[in-house]
Amino acid sequence: MRSALVLAAALVAAAAWADGDAQRGRLAYEARCGGCHSVDADRIGPRHAGIVGRRAGSVPGFAYSDALRSSGLVWDAALLDRWLANPEALVPGQRMGYRLTDAQERADIIAYLATLGSGRH
Repeated sequence: MRSALVLAAALVAAAAWADGDAQRGRLAYEARCGGCHSVDADRIGPRHAGIVGRRAGSVPGFAYSDALRSSGLVWDAALLDRWLANPEALVPGQRMGYRLTDAQERADIIAYLATLGSGRH
């Protein structure tokens, strides 16, 4: 039963990412994430260029929490959605104190992040 619920949740989330709009996501990123993050530079939080496919806690020189650095996660759309919805639930002991509750806004931001290749460092 639990696996069926997890599968159903994953299918709903996948549909939301498919509907993500990178242009809206860029604007939402600037409004929601830009206070702490940048695409190309570390700030309060690490830079996001190349985040999709990158191991969590691996930007050289950024001071991550031990919890995130040792999580073993590799960022993909599903994990980014879970992270943005509730970082502490995904990685207990991490330091990001912000949640993004709007599923469409998360999908848009993830669509935007997916456009940021790793060559932008």
